Amino acid sequence: MGLFTSINIAATGMSVERLRTDVISNNIANATTTRTQDGGAYRKQTVIVEPIAKENPLWRLPYTSASQDNGPGKGVRVREIVKDTEMGRLVYDPNHPDAIKSGPHTGYVEYPNVNIVNEMVNMISANRAYEANSSVIQGSKEMFAAALEIASR
Repeated sequence: MGLFTSINIAATGMSVERLRTDVISNNIANATTTRTQDGGAYRKQTVIVEPIAKENPLWRLPYTSASQDNGPGKGVRVREIVKDTEMGRLVYDPNHPDAIKSGPHTGYVEYPNVNIVNEMVNMISANRAYEANSSVIQGSKEMFAAALEIASR
């Protein structure tokens, strides 16, 4: 493992968690948006994350021979940001400008499928993961500094 591998892996995690925080913030900001440019109520978005790995996505296992060693992981990346297809809650308000004009839901307004409590839990999770990756980087820096101090004696 190279000198900066642990920092690079943690940096990919920090990048993903920053994007997750941005997407969650966008969900919270649009929790009451009943009309978007695409038409209809806002749809909650979710970040899909995948590992960055070699052809064989196995991580290094302890006590393996060099021929079985697949090397360390390379971190994570965002595969895509997807919109939730679940319908939002319907509220009867026939005077609302975005009320449904015809069909079985006439007079109802569709609100976004964003649950503020779930989004806040996701936000806390993303912040904690960001902090954990930051701690990995700080620990690596301290180990490198200690190694340099030992080498300079």
